[in-house]
Amino acid sequence: MIETETPPERAYLVGVEIPRARLDGDDSLDELASLVEAAGGIVAGRSLQARRTRDPNSYVGKGKAGEIGREVSRLRADIVICDDELKPSQQRTLEEITGVAVVDRSAVILDIFARHARSREGRIQVELAQLEYRLPRLTGRGKEMSRLGGGIGTRGPGESKLESDRQIIRKRIQDLRKQLDEVARQRERARGSRTSEGLFLAAIVGYTNAGKSTLMNALAGSDVLVADQPFATLDPTTRRAALPGGATILLSDTVGFVNKLPPTLVAAFRATLEELADADLLVHVADVTHPNLHEHMRVVDETLASLKLEHRPRLVVFNQTDRLRGEEGDALREALGAEFPAAVFVSALNGDGLESLRIRLAEAAAAGWKRVKKTLPYHAGALVQQIRTRGSLKSVDYEEAGIRIEADVPPALAAEIDTAIRRR
Repeated sequence: MIETETPPERAYLVGVEIPRARLDGDDSLDELASLVEAAGGIVAGRSLQARRTRDPNSYVGKGKAGEIGREVSRLRADIVICDDELKPSQQRTLEEITGVAVVDRSAVILDIFARHARSREGRIQVELAQLEYRLPRLTGRGKEMSRLGGGIGTRGPGESKLESDRQIIRKRIQDLRKQLDEVARQRERARGSRTSEGLFLAAIVGYTNAGKSTLMNALAGSDVLVADQPFATLDPTTRRAALPGGATILLSDTVGFVNKLPPTLVAAFRATLEELADADLLVHVADVTHPNLHEHMRVVDETLASLKLEHRPRLVVFNQTDRLRGEEGDALREALGAEFPAAVFVSALNGDGLESLRIRLAEAAAAGWKRVKKTLPYHAGALVQQIRTRGSLKSVDYEEAGIRIEADVPPALAAEIDTAIRRR
């Protein structure tokens, strides 16, 4: 057979480290390298430059850009990828100096999202974000337009629609927004039916690749896709999980957050992220062994704040404790335990700490419950199963006057019980 598969693009990574940056420059480039690999590229080389500010014309300055161009040529790289979002003028200048296509971190993240979009909603959201990102970058672009057939930063549902006619693209953006509005209404209806079930909803949030899907599978016994790469989970998934005491809650697994998440992506995925607004509890999962743990937690905090969710009840879960080793691991666990006294330490992989987490989730779900001692009419017998699912049934006796129950239940279910008794 003739091998027709296109070889992976060889990428040269470029970063600028400015004073008081959140992430160390090398760490940020390491993260960019993992994003490039998730997008199907390979890293041929990298350059990190310390500057007071990013150059407004070429991101790195003309002299450094020339140096990068020579390295790109020597390493036979196909593409330069910058660690910050570039202005269209910076992108064009760098392309002219280096002689190869230039994209930025945002383009790589959008590319990964395009690979993982499975649902209709996911595809619409990604295409909308891509088009809004590319629209200002399409005027007279030689290198970019020549690469629209494939490669990092060009992939996705919108690929065949990227005509150079800006009016067509604007019209497409308008159409996508309308489609997204309709999908958002459908999602709202679905959320309404889920709310009517009255189950406690815990939404799992965290930095990308922190082990959220593995934890979801361990708690809910489900089969959410687990992959050791950024943004493997794109479409939100909701599953039921049984807790100690017999109550059932809903667990929702959402898209991971990342440093320098493109604003167009946050805007396009707002409908998905708004699911978090329905959550009774945010379960913030963090990779306990990651060297940039605190920075990652800060990114999650800031993203939640941008969604106006900073005051939502939260439970911090430090995952991947199976990778803590020896005295150093014990010291880290002790330090984090002192800093986050309410946190739970778990290994979703081998099950350590999961029972403690289930107990904490059960406590959170039951925090607002009421103790009821009532006699239900027999025509409302279906409520007994509702109590078993949504609350904690302490005792049940089938008497002549009706079904005598003692239970701890959420306020909404207590109201349903009262209504059923009034109707007898």
